[in-house]
Amino acid sequence: MIIGVIGAGTMGSGIAQIASTQGCQVILFDKNTEALQQSEHKLEKILNRLIEKSRITTDERDGILNRITYSESFKDFKTIEFCIEAIVENLDIKQQVFKDLEQIVSKDAIIATNTSSLSIASIASALKHPERCLGVHFFNPAPLMPLVEIIPAVQTDEAVYNQVFEMINSWGKAPVKTKDTPGFIVNRVARPFYGEALRILEEGIADVATIDWAITELGHFKMGPFQLMDFIGHDVNYAVTETVFKAFYYDPRYKPSFTQKRLAEAGYLGRKSGKGFYDYNDKSSNPKPTEDEKLGYHILNRILVMLINEAADALYLNIASAEDIELAMTKGVNYPKGLLSWANERGVHWCVQRMDDLYHQYHEDRYRCSPLLRKLNAENKQFKL
Repeated sequence: MIIGVIGAGTMGSGIAQIASTQGCQVILFDKNTEALQQSEHKLEKILNRLIEKSRITTDERDGILNRITYSESFKDFKTIEFCIEAIVENLDIKQQVFKDLEQIVSKDAIIATNTSSLSIASIASALKHPERCLGVHFFNPAPLMPLVEIIPAVQTDEAVYNQVFEMINSWGKAPVKTKDTPGFIVNRVARPFYGEALRILEEGIADVATIDWAITELGHFKMGPFQLMDFIGHDVNYAVTETVFKAFYYDPRYKPSFTQKRLAEAGYLGRKSGKGFYDYNDKSSNPKPTEDEKLGYHILNRILVMLINEAADALYLNIASAEDIELAMTKGVNYPKGLLSWANERGVHWCVQRMDDLYHQYHEDRYRCSPLLRKLNAENKQFKL
């Protein structure tokens, strides 16, 4: 199969690596010659490291490299069967790229976008044949992260969706189907992991180090919310939060934080800039956590119940199946267990009581309990998994 990838950044390069590793011929396009050269150089380094770790052979490395063609011209896409765009998160730019692309590719070529937060229907509307378009959202780093969200738009032909789902599955990935709504599964359900941690910080309940300690040591998450925001980058993480907030008609559940906005404005972007919530140049200046288990469990329970509530609402609104929501949060963001399973473990009544306690304390719509949690609680049932 011949695959076209648009954009030689981290994500596009990662997708090209995956496709080539699976035996596909890949054409990686970027207008920027330097970006193409860097992509090729980085891939060689990655593959050489894999050889050192005995993960691949020299012949396999050479095969992967030889199956990728680096191109600065869309004209090279004439023979592709599947194309995925992985460029800047800007609707106007993506639509223009798709218009240009459609004039080159065959009428049977499938056109996909790797957007993490934009409307697939809006992107597809730029095409004369939008039924061939859908979202295929990989997670960073694409070669390592198993989850891929497959998002059919209202225009997408079901046969196109089925073909792409099977292809991604055959690549050894874990595809999940999600409705074309803001944030899809992961970037929607995960918002409280950041948002509620920031709220706890802004209220002065605990500092950054203590919140991260509670989540990692008591909750067994691999990274705390502030560690993860620093890792992602505040420019990126804030932009996604803002996009989801606006797309949900300013629902207070997704409200961005001024604390994070100010970090982004100051250029304190996290690891990549050397400073964010933590200082990566002078680690001695970073605060030590207050290892108070009572405080820690208060923090963990507040963030956890907000995550569970969001997952329950995603199921209630048919964003995805229960199985796919569980798979998305464990495979996409490495949560220690699925949120619906966690709800069953803690008890649906516990979840409803916690949400109601928060609502009675704040009287903010941010803390409204999902109708599905209320329904299950009233019927004394659990989530079916």
